[in-house]
Amino acid sequence: MWRRLPEILARRSNSRRSNFLNWGSSGKPKIPAFARDYAAPSATISESQSLENAASDMLVDKFGRMHTYLRISLTERCNLRCHYCMPAEGVELTPSPQLLSQDEIVRLSSIFVGAGVDKIRLTGGEPTIRKDIEEICSRLSNLEGLKTLGITTNGITLAKKLPKLKNCGVNSVNISLDTLVSKKFEFITRRKGHERVMESIDAAIQLGYNPVKVNCVVMRGMNEDEICDFVELTREKPINVRFIEFMPFDGNVWDVKKLVPYAEMLDRVQRKYEGIRRLRDQLSDTAKNFMVDGHLGSVSFITSMTEHFCSGCNRLRVLADGNFKVCLFGASEVSLRDPMRSGVDDQGMREIIGSAVKRKRAAHAGMFDLAKTANRPMIHIGG
Repeated sequence: MWRRLPEILARRSNSRRSNFLNWGSSGKPKIPAFARDYAAPSATISESQSLENAASDMLVDKFGRMHTYLRISLTERCNLRCHYCMPAEGVELTPSPQLLSQDEIVRLSSIFVGAGVDKIRLTGGEPTIRKDIEEICSRLSNLEGLKTLGITTNGITLAKKLPKLKNCGVNSVNISLDTLVSKKFEFITRRKGHERVMESIDAAIQLGYNPVKVNCVVMRGMNEDEICDFVELTREKPINVRFIEFMPFDGNVWDVKKLVPYAEMLDRVQRKYEGIRRLRDQLSDTAKNFMVDGHLGSVSFITSMTEHFCSGCNRLRVLADGNFKVCLFGASEVSLRDPMRSGVDDQGMREIIGSAVKRKRAAHAGMFDLAKTANRPMIHIGG
């Protein structure tokens, strides 16, 4: 019966809150009758396999991609209301008891790191507003095998929190900033705070982060005229500006007319900076990386819409409510929270995770299909 559990979880995973399985009081699931007809999935681990081999296999999909990068959303709450992330009317947030606890986050992270994940990035919502973020970071940074513990933040409260976060093991920082114009910042985010974000970027530099990554979602009619202004940030500071193509998510009113494609962004930069050269990218890089001669920092382009990078994808996501996504643009989700709370041991969790990874597709759909596909608002998924 337990061998069928990953398949059953997956077939029931389309529910946004994953209330798809009737768990018995004994801590084991009550398998519905229809599930008896399903054969065990290929990701199932046989009793003869060693735990070490099982753990390694857990993160490899059927296309041979090894997933070593895990993004964990700590909260759905945010102190900004960015147009591309949250609908104007807001979103319904998951009740706090249904969010992963600190212990659950650490337990899942330990399972993933034990299987080969060496990079974890904490996201949100806005991760710095979670009250126990320092304790979470300290515990995660002590996991044997974890090399990078990063955070993606809007920078509003980062400047005052980053010294402690660095002491707790955070060694990589991404700061979201879509404009260098204060009034435009208020329009995009529906909040004030531009100066505080700039202070956080400088604070990260002063603390020795190199590079400090600055994420900029480029939207036509909004901020494409600032692309070269952002490149100037890299002249004398160790900043990696990352221009991101506008992506469709529920509620962000995506339109291809708002999309500024990578080729157009690069052309703008090349027309101003003759000495821009391509850097050598890693297979798993989401970004196409460049450097301008004489600049201390670098420039990157994340081309999810016009030139996807699915063939080298090594990323997995755990949402704040404990749902597991193997693809940012995939609607399918599997709850990891529910089986944990029902007593499933680590080996059972590995089987659930491994089965989901094995179902990952070779590539996500094209941007026009994605725009018509139900997903979650980005605030739910995690940046």
